[in-house]
Amino acid sequence: MSADEVVWNLLRGALGTRATAIVAELGVADAVADGPRPVSEIAREVGADEDTLHRILRALASDGLFAEEEPGVFRNTEASEILRTGWADFAHLFGGVFYRALADLDVSGKPSFPDSFGTDFWSWLKAHPGERAAFDRAMEQGKESRIERFAPVAWRGDETVVDVGGGNGSLLVELFKRQPGLRGIVVDLPETVRDEAALGDRIEFVEGSFFESVPEGDVYVLSTILHDWDDERATAILRTIRTAARRDSRLLIVDAVVPPGNEPGGGKWLDLLMLALLAGKERTEAQWRELLTAGGFEPERFHEGLIEAVPG
Repeated sequence: MSADEVVWNLLRGALGTRATAIVAELGVADAVADGPRPVSEIAREVGADEDTLHRILRALASDGLFAEEEPGVFRNTEASEILRTGWADFAHLFGGVFYRALADLDVSGKPSFPDSFGTDFWSWLKAHPGERAAFDRAMEQGKESRIERFAPVAWRGDETVVDVGGGNGSLLVELFKRQPGLRGIVVDLPETVRDEAALGDRIEFVEGSFFESVPEGDVYVLSTILHDWDDERATAILRTIRTAARRDSRLLIVDAVVPPGNEPGGGKWLDLLMLALLAGKERTEAQWRELLTAGGFEPERFHEGLIEAVPG
């Protein structure tokens, strides 16, 4: 890739983000689920201006999101098909509330979200139930790959797993399909959108803040939680868990470890989103070790996307 192409691809990124959000919110992928359709039909169905929608789809198709079969006729691709899942909620967030916060990102070291929206991110979600629901659905995406990260874990088979900040419980539901002897507790805020009936009789939802207390358990899971917080608040979460944990309890952290140097890594970009929204951060292995020690834990093993630790 030439130097010009590197710069151009970075500069146009915002256009792709917003265009993807627009088609996701309109449900365009659903509109062409049965096969290629003229953009005139799609526009009428989703309530869009035909020419504008054509231009947006043409641009997206040039990068593989949809395909133009013949002039003005579009179909799904493998990439656009996943917009018929919770990835549509991710697209909505990235092209909406995240997009607006990132537009105000600067080098002050402070999150831009509070100044842009007049409150912190979590309070804003609480005040906007529709956005909170979209956020909870989006957090379900990739749960299958997150489950694969637990492969190196040696389960006893009869443990109580506490998913701290576990959202709607979808991670434990998926995990328990593979580990039928486990029982679980999901701890999250009262406003978390969930279907408690879907949790079954092996998983209990407990309303609460992980800054205050968590139930006693054998295994604690933090799945993409600590990257939402700066070191001080992340340490506080770990200390809350350490207070509840027994000496033989274990901690499993599902999160990115930022690779060194110029090695590509999605976490390096996600790190900027965490900064804009929450003053959070993605961490290197050295930073994880320092954080865990401060929180009362001793890191034992670093796997791909999974850190195992024990009480220190």
